[in-house]
Amino acid sequence: MSAGDPDEELLSRVAEGDPAAIRALAARKLPRLMSLAGRMLGETAEAEDVAQEAMIRAWRQAPSWRPGAAKFDTWLHRVALNLCYDRLRRRREVATDKPPEVADEGPAPDRGLQARDVGLRVAQAMRALPERQREAVTLCHYQELGNIEAAKVMGISVEALESLLSRGRRALRAALSDMVEP
Repeated sequence: MSAGDPDEELLSRVAEGDPAAIRALAARKLPRLMSLAGRMLGETAEAEDVAQEAMIRAWRQAPSWRPGAAKFDTWLHRVALNLCYDRLRRRREVATDKPPEVADEGPAPDRGLQARDVGLRVAQAMRALPERQREAVTLCHYQELGNIEAAKVMGISVEALESLLSRGRRALRAALSDMVEP
């Protein structure tokens, strides 16, 4: 067993069909996949679908998983991101006769909490970022991956990741500048 991949032993048990291992893998990975997909897509139902599909692919891949090329977690994040991008592409391709109804994103009367308003503003600013910047910020700040691991997930160099992070942070800072107290 490789000391570099903390999921290797669990994956071998999943490959053998161990129900407890399958539950353990889902418990370990689903929350982070949901978080990633939720931030990328902005919709809970779609995030749940993406997370479930990524877990199904992990379960199917487990018997043929060969450790060493990449960490399982890196591969799983890439699968989830690809599924998110597939859904984002489909959103752009949908042609309709009339514009979609847009829900009021303003705070509801019963939501006077400042923290909720800040969260909505940050989410809006994140959605406004270009996809690659949003992906880099999400992986590093929300998924808590290090720069090296995030760069591997994205298939880019660490320098390119740092450039995306820098531009993403700068855009977020500008979009949220009115929220900073003097």
